[in-house]
Amino acid sequence: MIRKPPLGLFITGNNTEVGKTYVASLIARQIAAAGIRLGVYKPAASGCRLEEGGLVAEDAVQLWEAAGRPGTLDEVCPQKFAAPLAPHLAARAERKELDTELLRRGAEVWIDRCDLLLVEGAGGLMSPMADEEYVADLANDFGYPLIVVAANRLGVINETLQTLITASVFRNGLEIAGVILNDIAPQPDDISRASNFDQLQQRCVPPMLAHVPYAASELPGQIDWLALARGA
Repeated sequence: MIRKPPLGLFITGNNTEVGKTYVASLIARQIAAAGIRLGVYKPAASGCRLEEGGLVAEDAVQLWEAAGRPGTLDEVCPQKFAAPLAPHLAARAERKELDTELLRRGAEVWIDRCDLLLVEGAGGLMSPMADEEYVADLANDFGYPLIVVAANRLGVINETLQTLITASVFRNGLEIAGVILNDIAPQPDDISRASNFDQLQQRCVPPMLAHVPYAASELPGQIDWLALARGA
């Protein structure tokens, strides 16, 4: 059983390259601005850049900055790898092994230090994290409600519904707090972008929490994140 803060949210995507960290950072900024003690946790990151002091996970830095710099960057992301591959493959490219226990145990540092912990996965729910486990396994073990970030582009309805179906049948089912539609870089020829939010609202059982405009500096409305984390 994972020792972790009692309240949290697990941020996942309906695919890769959907702006998951960007949206998670907007969420973190809103939570921190409300005066809620916030912890942020990225269990593992790949595709990290090399600096003089070692590898830097840009996603972790973005989350950390948005949350008001709680803890240290190593506490935010304890496992970092250079190759732009699934974490376990990136580790092996450096002749290392991903520590699957640390993926979970690393959250212990946030116990009693935050009122709410945001955990950001890698890619989508079925993105591999190790030879025999997926991001969904990690989400299941944490037990926090999911926030699904979906890129506003042609195909988002299918990708999002598939993610929600996967969550509902994985293990004993993963609780879903809601979906956030994120406008990625403008695509003038993609006319689906104008109707995707309404279509998702009609078809998704979990609520559509927000539609984030491209390059927005904040979420378009206030959301009770503590209530969502409690399953309310």
